[in-house]
Amino acid sequence: MSHEREISEEQSFLDLALSALENMRREARSLRDSAAVANMRGAGDLVERDVVMGTALHRLDQLAIGDQPLFFGRIDYRGIDGQRGDAYHVGRLAVSDDQLNPLVIDWRAPVAEAFYRATGVESLGLSRRRHVAIRAHEVTGVEDEYFADEHGELDLPDDEIRDATAEGLVDGGLALGGPGALLAALGRARTGRMGDIVATIQGEQDRIIRSPLAGVLLVQGGPGTGKTAVALHRAAYLLFTHRATLERQGVLVVGPNPLFLNYIENVLPSLGESGVTLSTISGLVTNVEIRGYDDEEVDHLKGDLRMVKVIARALRTRQRPLRHDVEIPVGRAIVVLKAAYTAEIVERARRRPGNHNQRRSAVGRELAARLAREYHGRFVRDGLDEGNAEAELADQIRAATPFKEALQRIWPRLSGQDLLHDLFGAPALLRAAGNGILSEREMELLYRPRSTSLDDVAWTKADAALIDEARVLLGPRKRPRPPVKSLDPGVLDGVDLSAYSGEIRAAALREAQRFASTQSTELDEAEFVTYGHIVVDEAQDLSPMELRVLKRRDLTGSMTIVGDMGQATTAASSASWDAVLDVLQPRRAPTRVDLTVSYRTPEEVLEFAAPTLAVAAPDLAPPRPVRRAGATPIVERVAPEKFAATLVAATRREVEAVAPGRVAVIVSGAALNATLEILRQGGLDAVDPRDLESKGLAADLVILAAEGANGLEFDAVVVVEPGQIGERGSSRPGEMTARGLRTLYVALTRPTRRLALVACRDLPPSLKS
Repeated sequence: MSHEREISEEQSFLDLALSALENMRREARSLRDSAAVANMRGAGDLVERDVVMGTALHRLDQLAIGDQPLFFGRIDYRGIDGQRGDAYHVGRLAVSDDQLNPLVIDWRAPVAEAFYRATGVESLGLSRRRHVAIRAHEVTGVEDEYFADEHGELDLPDDEIRDATAEGLVDGGLALGGPGALLAALGRARTGRMGDIVATIQGEQDRIIRSPLAGVLLVQGGPGTGKTAVALHRAAYLLFTHRATLERQGVLVVGPNPLFLNYIENVLPSLGESGVTLSTISGLVTNVEIRGYDDEEVDHLKGDLRMVKVIARALRTRQRPLRHDVEIPVGRAIVVLKAAYTAEIVERARRRPGNHNQRRSAVGRELAARLAREYHGRFVRDGLDEGNAEAELADQIRAATPFKEALQRIWPRLSGQDLLHDLFGAPALLRAAGNGILSEREMELLYRPRSTSLDDVAWTKADAALIDEARVLLGPRKRPRPPVKSLDPGVLDGVDLSAYSGEIRAAALREAQRFASTQSTELDEAEFVTYGHIVVDEAQDLSPMELRVLKRRDLTGSMTIVGDMGQATTAASSASWDAVLDVLQPRRAPTRVDLTVSYRTPEEVLEFAAPTLAVAAPDLAPPRPVRRAGATPIVERVAPEKFAATLVAATRREVEAVAPGRVAVIVSGAALNATLEILRQGGLDAVDPRDLESKGLAADLVILAAEGANGLEFDAVVVVEPGQIGERGSSRPGEMTARGLRTLYVALTRPTRRLALVACRDLPPSLKS
């Protein structure tokens, strides 16, 4: 059916909206320029200028949408008594004409909900929903869905005659919102970066995105259900709806690894939000460079909640009295720091509140004061007093090198790295901390030889969570600084803002908060930045100790936790969502929502992978697909001598089949380098996306370890030796493990179009037809 009239209509409206957008940009530039040349007579003028400048620059940043479509949809509400109802265009940001009449509404506004949620059963008052395809400021297509009223009548244009289905929708009563637009988006070639789905959000996704801010929202979703995109769009929605609160408190998005963060980093800026913090769990633990890897048994042990007790006991063993007396020179005299004194003071200090480093000062002051009293009483009696008051004597004693050395033995000033390095490098300390908590075998696993310097330690991802745990107990090593001034709603840097308009006052506070966030490097490494809302993706792979890192960054109890237990692949991953919640201990009852429809992964791939999921996670059902790709998965099992040639040929076939799309070869981590060499010797330009000098995930052909493929998607995937992937964590060749099969399930469900397998070893039983 031709849509020339509708396309022309939308093109005229697009031209009008783009002109209005340019006027809005012009006003923002004028505001910026006037602030730049404003005359300042006092501190208040300086504040107002900076606030206006910051507001103008922020507004220009919001209005810079580049080549992205300004709008993507339109909703027409049903009129009353034959009158035409209201119509709204839905887009990335709100646009108004010079009379402030709305032309385009922000997709996050309440009135836009119907665009995503209306169905044939519940039209939400709509008579029509239109999806508009725009490329480079040109309307290229439209897709209309008409909704019947309560009498089954359709409000169709005069020249269109169609029949409504029993559900009230035209052309089949489609359950998907904008199925043509959705399938067109899904069929586009991957770019190596996740794009937003703002134009094709479906009803079940929209309900999650617009859920209330308070509390913990837990989202379980299988491959292709869009859980990552939903989580990111929810962050954008919450910032739009609760901007004053969340711009002050901050929003944190946590991903599983730097490669994944690079993959998603453009989504929020494309939605007009650039103030969100993206990080991995280890990235939240400052001044710890991750350069090492633990084997799976050690990784599992370090993520175990028992390590909370081990770390606490390890610290307690460092708070110890002297074994022998120590002589301290004071002027011409000598005072003796008796071991018995230190035992009494250490015991009292352990009972005091506060962290370890904070109590160290109290221990030093008490020891020095006791020695000063003893000195003063002794030499006054003997007539040898030099006139020093006890306070001065105490200061003199504390400055003496022997006293400092003794205090460091009694109650050392420690960082989290110091504590962990000492603990893992000394079998005696490990036994003291782990006795009765860990087995002898587990204590042996934790031991590693001491390094010459902390800079030489190859910290691992699991170490970062333990260091964070230690920092809570230790506290800052530096002397506490005055607390940062709260952002008083009436005062900023001593300037009273009450005389200024609400908009200027609010903007001043936002700019101050934004500046304050840039000063976070001044914090001691044991001081944590907290956030008003935290989004956690691939949460099923977090260990209990890593979940505790997250909990410490939680300011308000507001979190969105996204994942799929069927894709839990790490050695220390939580066993269930109940186990995750047990660690996080939400302040109110959490809400769980399941995404059940797979939009990205085609039916052929999900059906092929379903038997593997059934073995790996029998309690989980695979999501329901909405589309077919038209390509049945290809399995090639060959003799070892033909393996390399077959792999190269299969990979080349997939690259050619999906060009200009992206292809991933997914292998066991142990086989990555050897497989990469086979591909390159076969003339294929394969890239390890972790290589900072490469194109990363934007390359046409990448090679990935199955252990790190979570959350990524490609047009085509070649899975190499699925049996080897399925053996992950097993000590016996050929034995499939639940975690190995979950890792395999992740690998199998990465493609949006085509899947191929190449193997010379036996296939897992779940893949044998």
